[in-house]
Amino acid sequence: MPELPEVETVRRGLSPAMEGVVIEKADVNRPDLRWPFPDRMVERLTGQRVDRLRRRSKYILADLSSGETLLIHLGMSGRMTVSGDPLGQFAHTHPMPEKHDHVVFHMANGARITFNDPRRFGAMDLLPTATAEDHKLLSVLGPEPLGNDFHEQHLVDAFRSKNTPVKSALLDQGIVAGLGNIYVCEALYRGRVSPRRKAGQISVARVAALVPIIRQVLQDAIDAGGSSLRDFRQADGELGYFQHSFDVYGREGAPCRTPGCGGEIKRITQSGRSSFYCAQCQR
Repeated sequence: MPELPEVETVRRGLSPAMEGVVIEKADVNRPDLRWPFPDRMVERLTGQRVDRLRRRSKYILADLSSGETLLIHLGMSGRMTVSGDPLGQFAHTHPMPEKHDHVVFHMANGARITFNDPRRFGAMDLLPTATAEDHKLLSVLGPEPLGNDFHEQHLVDAFRSKNTPVKSALLDQGIVAGLGNIYVCEALYRGRVSPRRKAGQISVARVAALVPIIRQVLQDAIDAGGSSLRDFRQADGELGYFQHSFDVYGREGAPCRTPGCGGEIKRITQSGRSSFYCAQCQR
């Protein structure tokens, strides 16, 4: 499933084609994805200007001139691609429709944004912009890891007396929003913290040190256009490249990259997910 860097990469790719532009027409080609689409979705989107395109956790939020916000979740296989953009940043010709093109936005500038989702675990909803943060999917989220509310004291307080493994704690969207399996593994490696360690048993100094590390891992991934392991594509259809920089994720049995370590990357299962780490230098 796309994590924060992948979603942010898509948002940035969509922005020049959508922000400040009117949705001339919307095609909704099925009644639902993971959940049913909102009532009168085509009518509520048609003719509305996208005033702002933002991200909250793993959700893309398009604030419309109607006072509503379109919430988009890519799910496991969802892709949003742009064609026909007059700015010349994307493919000039519109591709032929594909089987799983479930929602298509025809923009007034000639761009076409297509939401393709073969597995249909994605989602869209329309909600009042003024109370968007009260939506059931957004109200439970913790601070953004790249925002000012995610700081050392926040993580120290969140981990205090927490008896779950640090890997599980960082995946808790109520503690920090948008982190997923890949980037937690990478951050813990850079912080030399074992994913097995109980969050409440890690020293304050080491917990605090994880905050800038998490920020840097995410920024490095965004700069590389995200990670393409299976279905992820950027808005222009290109792959992300951060997977070529993984230190531990997916490298079971490979030598640890820490100079002088001599260990090898191990894989364990935690809460049904694979954790990759070096048992020798991550304590």
